Amino acid sequence: MLKITKLLLISVLTVVSISIVSCSGITEFNVNTEKVLYVKSTESDDLFNIIAQAQQLVNVGNNVEIRLSPGTYYLENTLKLTNLSSNKLSIVGSELGQTMISGATRLTLIWEKHNEHIYKAKLNIKNVDQLFIAGEQQVRARYPNYQTGNKVFNGYAADAISLERTKHWNNPIGAYVHALHKGKWGGMHYQIIGKLSDGNWDLEGGFQNNRPSPLHAKYRFVENVFEELDAPKEWFFEPKTQTLYFYPDKLTINQIKTIEVPQLDHLIDIIGTEQKPVQNIKIQNITFSHTKQTFMQTREPLLRSDWTIYRGGAITIENAQDVLVKGNTLVNLGGNAVSVNRFAKNIEIDSNHISKIGAGAVNFVGDPSAVRSPSFNYNDFITLDEMDFGDGPKNNLYPVNSTVHNNLIHDIGRVEKQVAGVQISMSKSITVSHNSIYRVPRAGINVSEGTWGGHLIEFNDVFHTVLETGDHGAFNSWGRDRFWHPKRAKMEQIYKLHPMLHKRDAIATVTIRNNRFQSDYGWDIDLDDGSSNYDIYNNVMLAGGLKLREGYRRYAYNNIMINNSLHPHVWFENSEDVVKHNIVLVSYQPVSSYHWGSEIDYNFFTTQGALEKAHTLGLDEHSTYGEPMFINPKVGDYRVSENSKALMVGFINFPMDNFGVVSPSLKQLAETPKFPDLFLENSASDTSKVYNFLGAKVKSVETLGEQSALGIPEISGVMVLSVTKGSVMEREGIKANDVIFTIYGKEKITTAQDLLKAYQTGKWRKKMKLTISRNQSMKTLTINTHNED
Repeated sequence: MLKITKLLLISVLTVVSISIVSCSGITEFNVNTEKVLYVKSTESDDLFNIIAQAQQLVNVGNNVEIRLSPGTYYLENTLKLTNLSSNKLSIVGSELGQTMISGATRLTLIWEKHNEHIYKAKLNIKNVDQLFIAGEQQVRARYPNYQTGNKVFNGYAADAISLERTKHWNNPIGAYVHALHKGKWGGMHYQIIGKLSDGNWDLEGGFQNNRPSPLHAKYRFVENVFEELDAPKEWFFEPKTQTLYFYPDKLTINQIKTIEVPQLDHLIDIIGTEQKPVQNIKIQNITFSHTKQTFMQTREPLLRSDWTIYRGGAITIENAQDVLVKGNTLVNLGGNAVSVNRFAKNIEIDSNHISKIGAGAVNFVGDPSAVRSPSFNYNDFITLDEMDFGDGPKNNLYPVNSTVHNNLIHDIGRVEKQVAGVQISMSKSITVSHNSIYRVPRAGINVSEGTWGGHLIEFNDVFHTVLETGDHGAFNSWGRDRFWHPKRAKMEQIYKLHPMLHKRDAIATVTIRNNRFQSDYGWDIDLDDGSSNYDIYNNVMLAGGLKLREGYRRYAYNNIMINNSLHPHVWFENSEDVVKHNIVLVSYQPVSSYHWGSEIDYNFFTTQGALEKAHTLGLDEHSTYGEPMFINPKVGDYRVSENSKALMVGFINFPMDNFGVVSPSLKQLAETPKFPDLFLENSASDTSKVYNFLGAKVKSVETLGEQSALGIPEISGVMVLSVTKGSVMEREGIKANDVIFTIYGKEKITTAQDLLKAYQTGKWRKKMKLTISRNQSMKTLTINTHNED
């Protein structure tokens, strides 16, 4: 049992008089009407006892702080905070050493050999979904084997559950099949529950996506099959015999000291009722680890989005107000980290480090009962004669006036793929500021629908996003609210009858400002399907540009779109959209757009051709072009010099050093994005430079000698110098000395920068069609670029 000295008490508590009452593992300090309870041991019973005692003290008028000693508290049950008074309850970890709350059981096992590589041991546990050895998560037996660095599922195989390959399986009942959605709109998960009459495996699941589809034919893997236990770090648990099988890696089986198996879905529940919400809770300086995977509980549909949700996390907050979660570490979790549900007011998620988790980092999700005329499926629609035309929410069961500030969030969605660093649904006025979010399979920040707007998204650094999925953004939103209809013509008719209907759900403007965004496969800012009532300004977009699909009242100004542009998709008449004072490095990329909002003008292009293309669309009468004269683009400083012509059309410089986390401890840990080479046609070196294009070294054809050697009719196109083995281009059949002339079947390629620009603006497509010259013959190749390793 740990001891605490009187000197420590005095240094921590700056008070005049202290009375002390001690019991096993607990010391109580009475400071007038404020009490500090110190847990001196890491026994979970002591922790549960003191929390029960603390809530009693709170309810009779005390402010209480629980101080946890260093060490790991292995919980047998979820901690429940349900005090209903307005007094304050704090749970604070030690500042002198790490305090961990774990949902795992720590095991001491007696191992025996099963075969040459595999050992086995008996457990007094009925369920094991994760195994941690010496703090490191091991791999549940799977096919294909775990491949570090493989972007999708850490390895995938089209034949994961094929009959021919799996005929050696004896009894795979209970195995899990993980796959991407057919359209790569997130992931889906299934359990094998038997065999069908045709011999195929009977699968149960797929409800994790609100727009269900068949399994993706290629991106899939299977786990929890004994016959696939064939690689170091793999394990398998047989529930009937309660036997754990393990293939150790570098450590011998006798060197293994710490074995932990998660057993809880949640670690702390802060849950009240709408009438009597839990109030004034602080959780600080604690490491939360080891919750179970919850992907088979992710099944509640959100409003016409692609999401279903599980309303739980390591920290679950519901029907509560004035809750502060600050300075914690949430790591090695099987499901969500923080889940905020229904009535939730003044919730602060501040200065936490969230990483290595199976699902989403921070979810704000209101209750559908607060929504007027809700629809849940993409194709659902409430008829106008049945529709509630009132404004805003119907009740208070939704998060409001809450913040996610200064959090370091990375390596999330390790199991579930329809996740985000911050997810907002059926909520109002959520501020997301100064967070660093990276290495996520889908969006960094996602707003599921327009209900009820008012969010402020600012000073975030969001990059390495949409890594495993597609057709999405670093910031993504949908706006499938009451006015929205899956048939565009019908939606336009509805809007003409009810021109303010989009603002009855999106009652307040969402502001996206002063962020740095980068998406690997998609758009940096993707306002999809009806997203309305947005102000978007002072953002740096490093790769994917800005997409505005059908919607109303989007003002996009003073943004910088590196190597990309505006993607107008299906704009409607009287959209009220405004796009001005932006710097765009590539010409606009319209898709089925036949109206252009209120104003698209006073923008700055880097080429005359891009400006002329805008003119042919009837846009940008007062816009201009030229060299942007960025101050230092190699280090991400995209302010322009005082001589830049961008300033002439109204662009205003904004700071480039305020993105991401701000606290020194998190800044020291946070990564930053890689800044791309600029694709400027006016650059003097645009032809001679060698570029890496999907694993191929390419350059512009620029000399008569190159033309002759390649046997092409003119000095034009992009020559392939070499192809890296295992790269996208090598796997898709591109060879050295190929010359690329067109991309996507229409974009003529003259220089390497033409190729890179065209790919950058079109890589959201699933496939890339190239016209090439090979050995003096023309060929057409279709390259699958989407989410390849």
